[in-house]
Formats: sequence, C-alpha cells, structure tokens
Amino acid sequence: MSDDGEMASVMGFSGFGKKARTFDLDAIFEQTRRTAIERSQRALGSESSSDSGSDSDSESELIGPPLPPQYTAQDDDEHVRETQDDDDDDDDNPVKKIPDTHEITLQHGTKTVSALALDPSGARLVTGGYDYDVRFWDFAGMDQALQAFRSLQPCECHQIKSLQYSNTGDVILVVSGNAQAKVLDRDGFNVMECVKGDQYIVDMAKTKGHTAMLNSGCWHPKIKEEFMTCSNDGTVRTWDLSSEKKHKSVFKPRSFQGKKVIPTCCTYSRDGKLIAAGCQDGTIQIWDRNLSVHTKFHCRQAHIPGSDTSCLSFSYDGMTLASRGGDDTLKMWDIRNFRNPVNVATGLTNYFTMTDCCFSPDDKLLVTGTSVKKDEGNGKLVFFERASFQKVYEIEVTNASVVRCLWHPKLNQIMVGTGNGLSKVYYDPVKSHRGAKLCVVKSQRKERQAETLTQDYIITRKFFYACWNTLTICVARNGSVSRLSRAH
Repeated sequence: MSDDGEMASVMGFSGFGKKARTFDLDAIFEQTRRTAIERSQRALGSESSSDSGSDSDSESELIGPPLPPQYTAQDDDEHVRETQDDDDDDDDNPVKKIPDTHEITLQHGTKTVSALALDPSGARLVTGGYDYDVRFWDFAGMDQALQAFRSLQPCECHQIKSLQYSNTGDVILVVSGNAQAKVLDRDGFNVMECVKGDQYIVDMAKTKGHTAMLNSGCWHPKIKEEFMTCSNDGTVRTWDLSSEKKHKSVFKPRSFQGKKVIPTCCTYSRDGKLIAAGCQDGTIQIWDRNLSVHTKFHCRQAHIPGSDTSCLSFSYDGMTLASRGGDDTLKMWDIRNFRNPVNVATGLTNYFTMTDCCFSPDDKLLVTGTSVKKDEGNGKLVFFERASFQKVYEIEVTNASVVRCLWHPKLNQIMVGTGNGLSKVYYDPVKSHRGAKLCVVKSQRKERQAETLTQDYIITRKFFYACWNTLTICVARNGSVSRLSRAH
C-alpha cells in the first residue's frame, strides 16, 4: 500500500483533503481586457445614438419640473450675462468691499485709545491708551462679554504712543512717553528695554540711546529682529533685538538751515529699504536704510510748519506714500516724483499726534479718521479712492474723535481706536474671515456663584438645659460655681 489512493480506499475515505485550485492568470487577464473593450464600445455607441436622437427623447430624460412655456435659452443667456456684469461691478467698485455691515465694541477704558495693533495672523488685538494700560484681546478665547484676558502697565505712568507686533507675531514693540522703548512677548512679559542716552552729550549720534520722549516706532517688515523709534531729541534710531545696550544706527533730520528738527512719526517702506520721517517743521524726509547721512528724498513743504505730522503710510505696491498732517490734510505722494503731492484732501480735523491713515488691502482706498471736540458731533472714518482721491464713503463711529485705524489684510476687518476709550471692530460675515466672527457666536459664560448650605436648628427645652449644665460644670472648675448653682 505504497500509493495514497490504495491507503485511502483501505481506510474508507476518498482522499486526504481538498486539492488546491489552479488559475490561469493569462486567460483571466485576456478575458478582463475583452470585457473592458466591449463596455467601452457600448458606451460610445449609446452616446452617439443619444446625440442623434430626437428632442422628445432628450426632454424625457430631463430631471425636475418643466420649464415655463415662455422660457427660452436666450433668457438663460441673458441672466448669466447679468450675473457676470454684477460681479464685474463689485470688482470695479471698491466701496462694496468695505466690511462695515457688523461691528463689535471693546471697552478699553475711559481715556483715549492711542495705540492699536493686530498680530499678522489676526488672532490677537492689543490696545494702549492715555490711561497707561495695555490690554490684550484674544478673538478665539473671547465670548460675547468681550473682555480682555490681560491688562498691564508696562511703562508705569507714561502714555502709550504706539504698539506693533513684529512680522512673526511673537513680540510687541511698546513706545510710550518716556525715552526707552520696550519689547514684550505675546503674553505681556518683558523681553527687552532700550538703553537711555546721556542727555549731556550734544551730538546725539555719540550717545547710545534716546534722551527725550518717544513719539513713534515700528518694526522692520523683513528683518524680524530690527525696529525703529523716533524721539523729541531729534533723532530716528534703529535697534536690534539682540543688542539692547546700544542703537544700531542713527538718522538726524535737519531743516533747510541745517538745524535740528523733531520727528513726530516714522515708518519703513514695504521692502524695508527706505526710512521715512515726518517732522515738526512740515517736512517729510526719507533716507536709504544703509546710508544715514544724507536724505534720499526730501520734501520741505509737505505740511504747514509747526503742525505735527501724525502718520506716514506706504502703499502695498511701494510707490505711493500717504501723510496725515496736523494741518487737517491728507496727502498722497509719488516716491518717484517727491516734490509735489499727487492728491490733497482738506477739512479733515486732527487734534491728535497719532491720528492714523492706511491703505485698503487691495490698494484702491485710503482711510483716515477725523477728530471732534466734546459734544460737537461724531468722529468719522473717511474713505478716499486712491485713483481720483474723491471721498467715496464714511462711517460715523462714535461721539468722540477717531484716532487709530487699522485695516487687516488677512481678516479683512477694520479696527478703530477712539477718544472715549472704545475700540471698535468692523466686519462683514461674508467678506471677512475669523477675527470678530469667532467671538460673536459664543454665548456669554455664566458667573459661578458661591454655594452656601444653611441648616435651621430647633432649640428645645431639653437641649437648653443640657447646654446650661455643661456651662455650669465649666465655670465650676474655674471656682465660680456657687453663684451659677444658686441661679440654676
């Protein structure tokens, strides 16, 4: 019984298990290929037959309610053209891009909000004011109560002049009324404080820091460690975050006679290659960042002498400079021809040395605020078209001056700081992104109240006598039992 078959027949079963199935892979692949070719031919044949079929067959395959009898394909084309024209009008009209349908109000305090800053991502807002406070607002962490998560006084009893996040958003530049600028981290802790210069040195280039009150400051748009400040000591200084003991370079504005003049505002160009300063004598002076001796552009009659130029702002394309003057004007300049302004707007009242102006994210609008005296009207946010410089829109903000304004390009939201301690955020639910939209949808948290448990005690006659006996024993141990015993 050497064979498996003979052993199986003797033991009474047919075999030792199922045999493994064998497959002809070449035959399977060939059959699959033929099936795919046949399906493709059938699909092509059905498409050609449907194209050559009658209109009644195509109408029978339509899904949905039938079209009205007076409707034609021409009407559909006209509707498409009208929709496209409306979209083109929206693109051509920059006013329709202004996000002002909704607003929220953040209560900074009761005094003027003189500084305003948003980080590059638009997650956090920082406000500073004449009350020396710097408040931190987190849009993602706030609810409808709209409360700041931190408030501090980084410069003690000095008004906050300017706040700005670095281009990476990890640190904040704080410029106040003293001579030393500070750098804070995102949570408000001190990172760096600039050194104070020696006020007894005549040549301001020989001292290590500012010797008088600061007026403005800003970060370099490309180099994250560099920032700039200007002061009443008549200098514009650049600093490095890693070196707080000495400034990096010094720029000294000069009048036509060569005398010292005070810079009231300063800014970098968008590419960081130019440094611009507006001065008290009405001039605007621009230097090459790497050449601090002579100015590259110099306009000697930009604004009325003696008026404080409150803001300088470069357009996103880098070719245009906007200046907000203390002479109630807003002017636009072409850097390539800096002798005369391209456009001028007048009648824009300005009572503050930090009134802002800024460009819209698409560079088609220029925005600034107006000042008012107490109980004499409302402060406004005014929009000018860059091409024609016509006033195309305005927003009445509140019954106080509009000091700071900021149009964030990523959020497409407008932040405003006012003279009565308010910070307003204007947004559009459709055109804007994140920011104020995150906190308005959160319901206000309920305050937790302390829970107290009260229990009423019923004093019976038996309980009263038990307490009296205990008191008697205690007094007896002290030697005064006779009187209490007789009273009992």
